[in-house]
Amino acid sequence: MTQFHTVVIRDRQQNKEYLLRVPDDEYILQSAEDQNITLPFSCRNGACTTCAVRICSGEIHQPEAMGLSPELRDRGYALLCVSYARSDLEVETQDEDEVYELQFGRYFGKKNKVRIGLPLDDD
Repeated sequence: MTQFHTVVIRDRQQNKEYLLRVPDDEYILQSAEDQNITLPFSCRNGACTTCAVRICSGEIHQPEAMGLSPELRDRGYALLCVSYARSDLEVETQDEDEVYELQFGRYFGKKNKVRIGLPLDDD
C-alpha cells in the first residue's frame, strides 16, 4: 500500500519553500512537477548533479543515483530525480557547480594527471 510523506523543499536559488505530499513509490521530482512545482533538473536519470539537494532531516531511498558517490550520499546529498521519500523530509537545493566540484573537482579542471577510467572508487 502506498504511503505518503510530507516533503519540504527549500529552493535556495529561487528563495522559495515548497510543501508537498509525496507517495513513497514515486520520484520526488516527478511528484513535485505533478503539483506544479518547478525545480532544477537536467538528465532525469541520476547521472548529473542539477537536481542535487542536501537532506536536512528525514530519509531518502535513491538506488539509481549513480551521479553521487557513496561518500556524498553519506554526507547527506541526494538527487531528487531518482529519490523516493521514506519518511517526512526536509531538503534544500544545492548549487550544481558546488556539488559537481565535491564529486569530481579533485580529478577535473586541475593540473594533476588523471588516469584513464572512472575515478569514483579510487579512495
